[in-house]
Amino acid sequence: IKKQQQDVLGFLEANKIEFEEKDIAANEENRKWMRENVPEDSRPASGNPLPPRLFNDSRYLGDYEAFFEARENNAVYAFLGLTAPPGSKVGLLLAGYFT
Repeated sequence: IKKQQQDVLGFLEANKIEFEEKDIAANEENRKWMRENVPEDSRPASGNPLPPRLFNDSRYLGDYEAFFEARENNAVYAFLGLTAPPGSKVGLLLAGYFT
């Protein structure tokens, strides 16, 4: 989980994409919010959804695998619901939800 979080954060920082990081390990309200806002069809068969999970405001975008696939397909900005900067091959996020 830690490696995936670092991968997402590193990518957002390197591309100067603004985001908000929410710690679900140290904050029960953040943990509850994340669990309530991950759609039913994106939850594991048993247990709770694990981070990193990405949101644009309160709209659920996906998990690390979805982010990684979007990045590999040069579609991160579209995945994140953002307009890609001029001349960019990538498409990216505003608010992240990680722990």
